[in-house]
Amino acid sequence: MKALLLTQYKEMQVTDVDAPETGPDDVLIQVEACGICGSDIHGYDGSTGRRIPPLVMGHEAAGIVIATGKNVTDLPAGTRVTFDSMVSCGECHFCRQGDANLCDNRRVLGVSCGEYRRHGAFAEQICVPRRIVYTLPDTLPFEHAALVEAVSVAVHAANVTQVTLGDTAVVVGAGMIGLLTLQAIRAAGASQVIAVDLNDKRLAVAKQLGADVVLRGDQVDVPAEVRKWTGGRGADVALEVVGATPTIHTAIESVRKGGSVTLIGNVSPTIELPLQSVVTREITLRGTCGCNGEYPQCIDLMNRGIIQVAPLITAKISLDEAPAWFERLHAGDPDQMKVVVEPQKH
Repeated sequence: MKALLLTQYKEMQVTDVDAPETGPDDVLIQVEACGICGSDIHGYDGSTGRRIPPLVMGHEAAGIVIATGKNVTDLPAGTRVTFDSMVSCGECHFCRQGDANLCDNRRVLGVSCGEYRRHGAFAEQICVPRRIVYTLPDTLPFEHAALVEAVSVAVHAANVTQVTLGDTAVVVGAGMIGLLTLQAIRAAGASQVIAVDLNDKRLAVAKQLGADVVLRGDQVDVPAEVRKWTGGRGADVALEVVGATPTIHTAIESVRKGGSVTLIGNVSPTIELPLQSVVTREITLRGTCGCNGEYPQCIDLMNRGIIQVAPLITAKISLDEAPAWFERLHAGDPDQMKVVVEPQKH
């Protein structure tokens, strides 16, 4: 089968590779769409150390069931599906208590980190365990369904955030995950959502997707502006979707006394924390990682239009076009939000 192979850092090649073998509990899927994630771009240049060549990357995907292992009886060929990006073991302490996203033995599709290599979905086919596969309604296009993985990050973050109906939420960072997060936190009960970014185009999309207020973080005093919109108190919750010291400061200083900040962004391994502000105002800080079983919820929210992804897809490309697009995205293209690879497209 054809696949997009990272042969060495900054070098992608469309080539023939062996079709995946289907184990007894597995599902073989014809990949119809797979999104290029920011982590794939970082993997492309080797900066994360988690995509060691040779590797087929790609973990945001959807497609059609081709075949199943002998133990899988509920997914006939032709079923439209998507699947989680993470393969949990199902047996460790965290899996057994219902925290599969914290699995001790988790393996992420399209990742090679020395401990394991698990080829991903920038290919015509992929094989994954039945337990991470979810069926799709006919009304959800494959290119939208490929974004369920990204939506699940936002929905999980909203699920663990202490939000109450009528709250004001600040979303710091209006990139791909930030734009999904602002929709998810509104669906979770926030009646006023304030989006913060440095890019006017992204803030325009944030407005289109339901942000009540948009703020340029480099042009205004964001915490002061947030207080203006909240009767002088500050927001009830903030969700930080960048992962750097300045934006985390912005999130912390934007919430009221007793407020909470959910940390989603993960760019910096360490940051400087305004400790006294957190302690003296009793701010709750909460980390969030991936998703934990929210795929059905995400599919339903997307299918009913509560979370929209169409405005975020800026290009749909074939496997053959992908190497040039990786170069382009790695060089930096602020006009591109989500590029979706369609492996069956020729």
